[in-house]
Amino acid sequence: MPGPDDTRPAEAAGRARAARIVPIAAFLLLCAGLLTLFLAYPTYPNYDSVYGLLWARELWEGHKPVFDAFRAPTQHPATIAFGMLLEPLGRDADRVMLFCSLVSVAVLAAGMYELGRAAFNRWVGLVAGALLVVNWDFLMLAIRGYLDVTYMALVVWAAVLEARRPRRGVPVLVLLALAGLLRPEAWVLCGLYGLWMALGTGLPWRGGLRALVPAALRRVLTRRGIAWLVAGVFPAVVWMVTDYVVTGDPLFSQTHTSGLAEELGRTRGPLEMPFATIAFLKSLDGLPLFVAGLVGLVAAAVIVPTRIVLPVVLLAAGVVTFLAIGVGGFSVIDRYLLVPAVLLLIFAAFVLVGWTLLPDGGLRTWWSRAAILAAVGVVVVGISRVDPGVIDDDLTFRGDARQDLVRVLDAPQVRRALRCGPLWTPNHKLVPDSRWILDAPAEKVLPRSLLASLSADGSGADPSPDRAAARRWVPDAAEGGVPRRGVLIVPTSRQALVRQAVVEELIDDPFDAVPLPGFRRIATSTHYSVYARC
Repeated sequence: MPGPDDTRPAEAAGRARAARIVPIAAFLLLCAGLLTLFLAYPTYPNYDSVYGLLWARELWEGHKPVFDAFRAPTQHPATIAFGMLLEPLGRDADRVMLFCSLVSVAVLAAGMYELGRAAFNRWVGLVAGALLVVNWDFLMLAIRGYLDVTYMALVVWAAVLEARRPRRGVPVLVLLALAGLLRPEAWVLCGLYGLWMALGTGLPWRGGLRALVPAALRRVLTRRGIAWLVAGVFPAVVWMVTDYVVTGDPLFSQTHTSGLAEELGRTRGPLEMPFATIAFLKSLDGLPLFVAGLVGLVAAAVIVPTRIVLPVVLLAAGVVTFLAIGVGGFSVIDRYLLVPAVLLLIFAAFVLVGWTLLPDGGLRTWWSRAAILAAVGVVVVGISRVDPGVIDDDLTFRGDARQDLVRVLDAPQVRRALRCGPLWTPNHKLVPDSRWILDAPAEKVLPRSLLASLSADGSGADPSPDRAAARRWVPDAAEGGVPRRGVLIVPTSRQALVRQAVVEELIDDPFDAVPLPGFRRIATSTHYSVYARC
């Protein structure tokens, strides 16, 4: 019979084998769940992502993309480039884009595991990945095809590569550059990493500024240092060159975004930004995980301070960039804090399983017991935040509404009626989907809410094709004129009305979702009716 000492190597080997198998099994389970979600609920990309596909189609057909359409989102060069790759798929490109968005969830979860393991251990990484995928707010971003999940995955994996081998260089910068072509917030990270690589190692950090600054300048002002600095600003340059080629203004995205943010009421004053930051982080992570993340940050700084440098740098850079966005007058929405939000989940995971880093003893025992209670609280609060019925209704509507829109716009009588004039939607919400289905340019699908803006800013010439077309079709818009020819689409279900017609309070006019006199109904579905007048 083997003695107690003889079984210890076998037990240790068994634990090591289980530690390797559990993350792999969890990842495969996540992939299966995401695939099931994709097949069970045929949803489609959101407003911003469909515009990326439209701009890619315009380029594919040899036309300049229309970035200045009424309430068009900010263009993202990487999204347009990806849309170009999907363009040969035709109408199915939108579903493929959504599938890739869900794949990004799996990639991000794997990155969370690897970053947590690199900073602490595999159990912190595993719990961090689990906290991510059970957060329905993050999953909903992928289900709606937002590019933010892909952006987060690129940033997190760049951090993983850097954590594995400091100053790794090109692979890290490539990932950050791709992230910078998806979201301008990554410009800061890309620039900082370029500077980090330009400085190199061996600087006299303890010699004070008198020794550090000259040494840093000597490093930076070399051929190698300048090359890294140039590489660090590459995504910002590409973004501005794209704006200049298309619009003639290299800062178009910045000025367009700030103007749209003010119009939609998404700006915040400098004094409001700290409170908005806290409120958004609490909303994204949930109050228990937000608090656990802060507690974990403090605890890790005390227990293992050398391991938290990289996550803290990313967290701080994300928060500072968000504050700068708000002070600069750009849109202030919670999605711009996604990277700090997911990094807080790593520190929340440290609260739950960080005791595995400690040697046997009283502190480890009491921490593990308290972590069990904290985990129960997180699960209870998390379950209370999720209503399966609401989720099912939301996902079902997204798929059904899109199929209804295809059904009415593909109807032969609707296609014939479109020869009489443009398609008029209640507001901008249905414009990209309608253009994608009809394969129509910007001047062929016009929001009725656009006419109110023409009334507000006079009747002079406007460079955007949709505004120019609206002035031609409704020359008396400044006097309150309405469309007299063309095709009207109006939502007929409560969900479609609330989500796609009367969305922005005090901005969207409910009467824009009402049929006009003289227009005859020619097609109907569960969520929409179509009227025409020639």
